[in-house]
Amino acid sequence: MSPLTEKDRPVVQLLLNAGTCPRCVLRFCRVGSQTLYRHPDKDLMKDLQDFLKKTEEKGDTVCLDVVDPPCKRIRLEHTAEGPEDLNHNGALPRIPSVNDGNAAMESSAGKVCNVCLGILQEFCEADFVKKVCQKVNSADYQFTSFVFSVSLPPQLSVRERAAWLGVKQEMRSLGLSLAKDDIIQLKEAYKWIIHPQLAEELGVPADGKSLFEVSVVFAHPETDEECRFLATACPDCFKPAKNKQSVFTRMAVMKALEKIKEEDFLKHFPCPPSSPKNLCDALEIQCNNGAVFVAGRYNKYSRNLPQTPWIIDGERKLESSVEELISEHLMAEFKADSFNFSSSGREDVDVRTLGNGRPFAIELVNPRRIHFTAEEMKRLQQAINSSSDKIQVRDLQLVTREAIGRMKEGEEEKTKTYSALIWTDKAIQREDIALLDDIKELKLDQKTPLRVLHRRPLAVRCRIIHTMSSEYIDEHHFRLHLKTQAGTYIKEFVHGDFGRTKPNIGSLLNRTADILELDVESVDVDWPPTL
Repeated sequence: MSPLTEKDRPVVQLLLNAGTCPRCVLRFCRVGSQTLYRHPDKDLMKDLQDFLKKTEEKGDTVCLDVVDPPCKRIRLEHTAEGPEDLNHNGALPRIPSVNDGNAAMESSAGKVCNVCLGILQEFCEADFVKKVCQKVNSADYQFTSFVFSVSLPPQLSVRERAAWLGVKQEMRSLGLSLAKDDIIQLKEAYKWIIHPQLAEELGVPADGKSLFEVSVVFAHPETDEECRFLATACPDCFKPAKNKQSVFTRMAVMKALEKIKEEDFLKHFPCPPSSPKNLCDALEIQCNNGAVFVAGRYNKYSRNLPQTPWIIDGERKLESSVEELISEHLMAEFKADSFNFSSSGREDVDVRTLGNGRPFAIELVNPRRIHFTAEEMKRLQQAINSSSDKIQVRDLQLVTREAIGRMKEGEEEKTKTYSALIWTDKAIQREDIALLDDIKELKLDQKTPLRVLHRRPLAVRCRIIHTMSSEYIDEHHFRLHLKTQAGTYIKEFVHGDFGRTKPNIGSLLNRTADILELDVESVDVDWPPTL
């Protein structure tokens, strides 16, 4: 049972007279029964009409039959003057009957609610629910549950405040109080009504933790100007933002309503608010699936392929990239809107990545398809590998957002192994380069290389060459195998970058050295798991 008592009668009478819908009346009477809000609008109106008639006749408690137990939020706080208004039995004095009670019903019936602007009226009906579900089904998403969100026009907050102040004044005259936080929130009541209908129509449960979101954006152009008086009263609350079309955002309006004095609000806005002519518009019905993350390792066999699209001043330099060769297949299979590519470090366009490959992860934004078996992921990996001889991927798998952090954690702490083909200006013999094999834990000071200075801050970075192993080729060429700290600039370690990397191969061999080819042989990050 969720009772309306004699104490609620003036609130019901006031709001119905003002053109408030039955569900908003229940909200202001602090009725917390979810089941009651799901009753048809006409039935609720009849119940309220019967309530007013019976309380006028008897003054007793009238109960609206529902399944739910009483709501803990229902509370009436007496003011300091309250006890003086009680009779000898501790009951409130009899409230005079209102002669035009039936007229109050007629004024609310068939009108657009002056508080919710129709949200708890037409937009709770089966026709609107079917419209939402048709939109969801036509979008062709995979989902096993949903979360419903609603965006309300900011002027609803103004009207809610006006209605509360009107009710507050009425109750104060009776020695009662109504705290703003005691009112059932409009969004909460709306979800109580809409959730079961959507769940039944879609065939899946509503779940606040679901990654699949169904959202409705409401607007009410007729009352758009109602927030403007707040900008005059509280100008500091409304500041232009680049990504906002209007300064009258819901958060800005709420901030202003907290700041404005009650007497100033009453001067500018009727309490309770007047009834509008038109319902809200459902501007947008949108669906969005939470991102899916795919990880793996890639090998790059081309010396003419960048990791990410190479575009300078709007001009594309090379036709493809590692990122695109992998993501185009994932985008097609997951039917995503967009993607974000990340990896454990990166190689230059002319550097190959061999061995067990470089770990990478791709975030697929708003995917329509999210469920893939291990066999399907294996086929997807094969499709990527057969599409190009420039790259290969392995260990392709679905991962969580949290797991990607493990890839990034290893970027600076882990080691990497390289193979470099080096040229020297002076002729060399095997014994000339043998000294490199004996050097261990060589510390470098590397000033930001000239070639990346346009995108990296100027700094001196300390890096370590753990081991080196030389392989003599001829008088001017040798191959050097290096195991280094992640983040070491290998090319600059070879040629010195005009003295910006010290020491370097040139200074160690006392001659000019340059690098002709570079391969990444291993990236020692133990992620993602090997399949």
